[in-house]
Amino acid sequence: MIIVMGLPGAGKSTVLSAASKTDYKIVNYGDMMFEIAAKEKLITHRDELRKLSPVEQKRVQAAVGKALSEMRGKVILDTHCSIATPKGFLPGLPYPLLSRLKVDYLVLVTAPIEEILGRRKSDATRVRDAESHESLAEHDAMNRSLLAAYSCLSGAPAAIITNRNGGLSAAQEKLLSILS
Repeated sequence: MIIVMGLPGAGKSTVLSAASKTDYKIVNYGDMMFEIAAKEKLITHRDELRKLSPVEQKRVQAAVGKALSEMRGKVILDTHCSIATPKGFLPGLPYPLLSRLKVDYLVLVTAPIEEILGRRKSDATRVRDAESHESLAEHDAMNRSLLAAYSCLSGAPAAIITNRNGGLSAAQEKLLSILS
């Protein structure tokens, strides 16, 4: 399994679109969490996931982790390295979940903070809380720290792909080189 993570607005899904031409199956962690939480009537919109209590988030994460651990073949997990909640950052891949997965590679997609802020403002398809430059930079720093921790815990190599405005093809090429 290759795990691709990034801040909302870093362009993770856009970079990942290059993988649709490969034999990897792309699985979205947030979609899996939403299915479970919506079925349990905990939320009605995907962007409400981060507002669940940490106890509920961890319980739903555990259910997703079980499903992920049973997946076989070439899988790319599209997820977030950490989730900014009202009570602080929650690891996107807590150790009980990470320890169940066979991780081949970890990838963090990031971008300059100003570019992420601009992308978020122009994306009308999502319901995102307004964040300051400072809080987004803190979240990016948390993600980089967690990427290193996830690499240590899983033994998988880690890479950072910077997806600058106008640099999508270079970011996608870097991802494809990791997949090959």
